[in-house]
Amino acid sequence: MIFELNQKEPEMFSGDLLVYFIRETEGKTVPCPSKVVRRELKQAWKSGDFTGKRGQTFLFYPSATAKHSAAYRVLAVGLGKAADESDKNALREQIRLAAGTAVQQAAGLKVTSLMAVLPEKTGLEDSEVAECLTEGLILGSYRFDKYKSKKKDQEGNQDEKTEIQAFFLQVGTLNPKAAQEGMSLGKKAATAACRARDMANEPGNGWPPAKFAEFGQRLAQKHKLSCEIIEKDAMKKLGMGGILGVNQGSALPPKLVILKYEGGKKTDPTLMLVGKGLTFDSGGISLKPGLGMEDMKYDMCGGAAVICAMQAIAQEQPKGINVVALVPSTENLPASTALKPGDIITHYNGKTSEIINTDAEGRLILADALAYGIEKYTPDAVIDLATLTGAVIVGLGHHRTGLMATDDSLADQLLAAGDRAGEPLWRLPLGPEYSEQIKSQVADIKNIGGRGAGSITAAAYLQEFVGDTPWAHLDIAGTAWNFTKKSYIPKGPSGIAVRTLVDLVRHWQGKKKGS
Repeated sequence: MIFELNQKEPEMFSGDLLVYFIRETEGKTVPCPSKVVRRELKQAWKSGDFTGKRGQTFLFYPSATAKHSAAYRVLAVGLGKAADESDKNALREQIRLAAGTAVQQAAGLKVTSLMAVLPEKTGLEDSEVAECLTEGLILGSYRFDKYKSKKKDQEGNQDEKTEIQAFFLQVGTLNPKAAQEGMSLGKKAATAACRARDMANEPGNGWPPAKFAEFGQRLAQKHKLSCEIIEKDAMKKLGMGGILGVNQGSALPPKLVILKYEGGKKTDPTLMLVGKGLTFDSGGISLKPGLGMEDMKYDMCGGAAVICAMQAIAQEQPKGINVVALVPSTENLPASTALKPGDIITHYNGKTSEIINTDAEGRLILADALAYGIEKYTPDAVIDLATLTGAVIVGLGHHRTGLMATDDSLADQLLAAGDRAGEPLWRLPLGPEYSEQIKSQVADIKNIGGRGAGSITAAAYLQEFVGDTPWAHLDIAGTAWNFTKKSYIPKGPSGIAVRTLVDLVRHWQGKKKGS
């Protein structure tokens, strides 16, 4: 996919679609720098058929009325009313949504080249305008048709797949250097999010645990990363009873993928990311209902978010921070060898756990990864991500990711990053009363704490493995797929949290070791 910045007059663009973004105002004149667009929109604007409302579009073919316009088609897209300029995040989201609307229209027109004119007077920095527009264009144009047969025409010839091959951002009055920087940031984050969507869209037989290992190794070869894969035999020696226990029913071996980025000095803060990589979850012996079980190929979205965020981080090479990512990966299947309700396992840190329900498996593999990673890398802060509980959907629906944390500063940074990325989070409490719910009579803890506060007791389980390290847990079960309907979010996997993590690293405010 080509992405280029353009400083020539937009009317000189001879591609398939030229896009202008129009702000909703009460004025009589169309707020657009193009005379051609103002003339074509004049009647529609006057009649109220197009007023610049969010999601509105107006398509015309200028060749019939404006010979000096080279573009085959011109599309006007409504931005909506100007938000309060103090609410930068709302302004950022307006631009993403408008860009998503533009590429949705482009898909129906079989467009292969598109130029988007960067909107002016948005209330944002020039770099932010280009960043958010780029994100919306890439995220909105996402398609996954890898497994669809190619159609043939009446003569038996195979139809070529039509998609946008080239995007051009027209600078207008914006600063070209700032726009270039913003476009680069938006492209890296959005491309990484689309890669996470690809992983989640893969079927269970297309994305087994070994695929996480292969992807991590390729990233390390291509970028400034180190990669380590902990295999099953090594897990046995290390005593990773959680990962091994969940893996007992699967014929495929588990993997613990570790990627490490070093951004500078050893004294720089280290952020550790851990993502649940359950490539298919049947529930194990505590078998899930058959209806909807096909969606359990999405149970690796936390792992996908973490490893794809590392892709963008490696490309950007931020200074002053080190980042370590761990993805524990396995399947959870029923078999004669599978973990059973009532079994007791021993985690990496020696803590024993009574298994009440084998479908509460994500916390088991995360617990080993958390305990091992904290001991080995002594991070200054830890964040884990997982499609962990259905309870978070009951509480927050598909609109916000559940956040639980032991550190207010870390939680605040995550909340701010989520808002900037258009991926909002909602903080839920933690406390000893919730930890009390997971106490076991026969082991140190048990893997579920009853029906009440299911998301929080799952986090309380993980809390047992982080010690005093500042830690935050993101339950993305409600947002990893079927996320709030947006023009740049497709049905199915959303790629949630990739851009939030990348934004967090860009704005990181951690302290150096020993300070």
